[in-house]
Amino acid sequence: MSIAFTFPGQGSQVVGMGKALAETFPEARAVFDEVDEALGEKLSSIVWDGPEETLTLTANAQPALMAVSIAVFRVLESKGASLKDKVAFVAGHSLGEYSALCAAGTFTLSDTARLLRIRGNAMQKAVPAGEGAMAAIIGLEHEDVEAICAEAARQGPVQIANDNGGGQLVISGAKGPVEVAAALASAKGAKRAIMLPVSAPFHSALMAPAAEAMREALASVSKNDPVIPLVANVRAAPVQSASEIASLLVEQVTGQVRWRETIEWFGNNGVTTLYEIGAGKVLTGLARRINKEMSGIAVGTPEDIDAAIAALNA
Repeated sequence: MSIAFTFPGQGSQVVGMGKALAETFPEARAVFDEVDEALGEKLSSIVWDGPEETLTLTANAQPALMAVSIAVFRVLESKGASLKDKVAFVAGHSLGEYSALCAAGTFTLSDTARLLRIRGNAMQKAVPAGEGAMAAIIGLEHEDVEAICAEAARQGPVQIANDNGGGQLVISGAKGPVEVAAALASAKGAKRAIMLPVSAPFHSALMAPAAEAMREALASVSKNDPVIPLVANVRAAPVQSASEIASLLVEQVTGQVRWRETIEWFGNNGVTTLYEIGAGKVLTGLARRINKEMSGIAVGTPEDIDAAIAALNA
């Protein structure tokens, strides 16, 4: 049996996440304190008390979700769940890749919080409000959606942003071309083509200014090779060189999150159990749709901790 730790991305946030952990475990509380200090503000107050619209802002949601993931991870670690001894790989969905790398020792917690604040702000600023869009396409194959994007791209940039598996793909780009692609998808038999309530066209070519901001930010922080390999979003294959990881994180801003292929890679390389470390159960649900034989364990609350430790030690 081989285990991978996965770390959730934007959309998993909910007001109050991580609060019970911080109240129960000093190791978790210390994570939120360090993130607050790194950012020079009480992000923890927004995470635990809201308001929801403030937490949902990209610049807050990204470091907040990372803080919850690392709080869970540090508690597991304190109870003997050594990453190097118990886990074969890490992976994270979009911003979750930073959480995975923090857990694996590539970045310090403080640097990870600051990188995600820069990333969130840069992604928000890259495209004026209302000019970009994203849509979820349900029930078509990857190659079908790729062909639809190619057709719609005659009118402007649009591309696949996330391949989440289970017939769920997300497209991203300029508003008009995304709307055209969504209409084409419906006409070609998609079960659903839904415009998403997002503030920017993430993981599209329009994010190029944010990619440059991250290139600069990543060049200025110290980096270590992760203690175990990261299965990278844009490659859906393992990498363990800090410098290579930094360039892939830059590429990830405008590139596709290849989550279906990541889970397939795990299944083809001996991983039988995925632990979702942090808020929610989104990744656990996606994994079940991609590979029904792979078991998933979501770990985000004090109640989950003992069960996870027992399973890790089994």
